[in-house]
Amino acid sequence: MRHMLRQKGLEDKVEVDSAGTHGYHVGEPPDQRTQRAAASRNYDLRDMRARKVAAQDLDYFDMILAMDHNNLSVLQRICPPDKHHRLGLFMSYSKNFDDDEVPDPYYGLGHGFDLVLDMVEDAANGLIESIEQQLIDDVSVAGAAERSQHDNAG
Repeated sequence: MRHMLRQKGLEDKVEVDSAGTHGYHVGEPPDQRTQRAAASRNYDLRDMRARKVAAQDLDYFDMILAMDHNNLSVLQRICPPDKHHRLGLFMSYSKNFDDDEVPDPYYGLGHGFDLVLDMVEDAANGLIESIEQQLIDDVSVAGAAERSQHDNAG
């Protein structure tokens, strides 16, 4: 996602982070198979470290997207009710996959990591398109409000 945002010149407008709902691997880098699959697509994950979702994440981020229904359920339980609108499934932004969950390739064969990257890239592209549209809409609303304020002042 960060790589794609940089390519579109949006890295200064969108902040991306990743966290798990369980603390099993806190402080650890991504699985070596994940790193290899990512490196084959020019994504460098060596500096990434796992962390657990923190309460302040639920207040800070505008969107918190889960990779599957189990993680979404955990987020719904820990999220204040007034912030539930920020929660969703990452794959809801996919255009080329009907799956609503990203499978965990950890226990499967090596090709599962490539499939997961295909799915994540597809959903990330859809999410970025949605964000771009939101940014355009925000600029349009701000421009209309500014014109209205100018018209009322004149």
